[in-house]
Amino acid sequence: MDIDALEREALKLPPEDRARLVRDLLDSLDELSAEEFDRLWLEEASQRAAQIDAGEVELISAEEVDRKARALLR
Repeated sequence: MDIDALEREALKLPPEDRARLVRDLLDSLDELSAEEFDRLWLEEASQRAAQIDAGEVELISAEEVDRKARALLR
């Protein structure tokens, strides 16, 4: 199973199971060396920059994110 198929399947999980999966995945990053961690974040940043440059994602201002987050917390 490739990463895209895995992601599609994971997104079908109930919210509680997705949260547990995220927590477990993030915990697994604690086992990485500092160099491996930095390499992975650089890859992620490069991928996100490429998506922005290609117009594949919509950029949202910090103000808009803050407004939406505050509305959700009410």
